[in-house]
Amino acid sequence: MRSNDSYRWRRQMLWGLLLVVLGIALFLDQMGMFDIERLWHYWPLILVVAGLNRMIGFPSARDFTGGLWMTCIGLWLFAVFEGDYGLTIYNSWPIFIIICGVAMVLEPVVARRLQSRESDNEKR
Repeated sequence: MRSNDSYRWRRQMLWGLLLVVLGIALFLDQMGMFDIERLWHYWPLILVVAGLNRMIGFPSARDFTGGLWMTCIGLWLFAVFEGDYGLTIYNSWPIFIIICGVAMVLEPVVARRLQSRESDNEKR
């Protein structure tokens, strides 16, 4: 139970801090002290951070695979926006299918791993 409480607390803290940082950046942009357009192409990294946050200390297999999905999509979007490896949305859309397949394969594996960990904790 403590793991779930810790997980929810960490998620709430992450999103709260993200909103605070976004609000400060927008306010400084309105005041003419900061140009937010310079940072706009980094927005997919928010998905990466949120995905990693969801994967760390995950209470369920679905949370882990959802976090993995978010992280991979964020990295893919960042690579597309930066033009890395010649990726564009048009030539790299099959990556979505690959990521979806990996998440579907990993979910039962992670679920089994979680069940074995819980049964080991109950034996102690």
